Amino acid sequence: MFAGLLGIFIGGGQALQTAVNSRLRGYLGSPFYASLISFSGGTLCLALVALLSGQSLWISATTWANTPFWLWSGGSLGVIVLTSNILLFPRLGSMQTALMPILGQVLMGVLIDHFGWFGAPQQSFGLTRLGGVILVLAGIFITVVLPNLRQAKNTVASGLWGWRVLGVLAGGLSATQTAMNGTLGRLLDSAILAAFVSFFLGALCLILLVALKEGRWQRLPQALQAGMPIWCIGGGCLGAFFITGSVILVPLIGTGLTVLVSLLGLIGGSLLIDQFGLLGSPRKRIHAVQWLGLCILLGGIALVRLG
Repeated sequence: MFAGLLGIFIGGGQALQTAVNSRLRGYLGSPFYASLISFSGGTLCLALVALLSGQSLWISATTWANTPFWLWSGGSLGVIVLTSNILLFPRLGSMQTALMPILGQVLMGVLIDHFGWFGAPQQSFGLTRLGGVILVLAGIFITVVLPNLRQAKNTVASGLWGWRVLGVLAGGLSATQTAMNGTLGRLLDSAILAAFVSFFLGALCLILLVALKEGRWQRLPQALQAGMPIWCIGGGCLGAFFITGSVILVPLIGTGLTVLVSLLGLIGGSLLIDQFGLLGSPRKRIHAVQWLGLCILLGGIALVRLG
């Protein structure tokens, strides 16, 4: 019960983070700079939590040497996923940009669990889990795809398959990041420290990216002077909550189920944000069939858990 509720909460927090970061991008005029602010805020938030709880942020040279190098790359994977979404949105539209990474997350999460990749707990893939995954995909289709089918039909399809594959791969990398951060948290014996490492290294990657691509560092003070609400820089703390929660959940319930439960929270949270126009988002009427899809998604997650 605890794991399921935590997964739903961190997924809902991710939906809020998306809305907050969307407002931040609008004020700053740069998706990469907005992501840098988000990653930096998450890093500072995790550092503060670690210090207040008496945890050290110091990692010994022995730990660095004895830990596989790829376990430290979770932050850079997060930057790649973020950059991929930025590239996908103008080419695929909002519906496919959301759907393709979700498909990649679900499939990669199942594979990681079945084979025990990246140090994740191994969970065999049987008929019950297969039925659960099918229900999850059906629920996602009903909730995310059906309301946007008309828009999708109007999208020119030629030359888009490469971008669709990129979207699926980006989702797979997101699930990989979840598994790697979970393993790192177990080795460091600290979910907060593992999340801090992920955010810190991701922020360093974004500093280099912004320096090479833009070279402008005045956007944030200019946006604040122009009247940007201070809460727009809080997306990083929500992201820190998501990563820390994922690190806690992976050893408990596996990568696949962590991905699925957080997706339930993400999609449900996104529907609520659209329904009520939270955080300045445009209001969109949510249809009953979308809530039905969410219930089917929940049933699929229950089957995966039983499997």
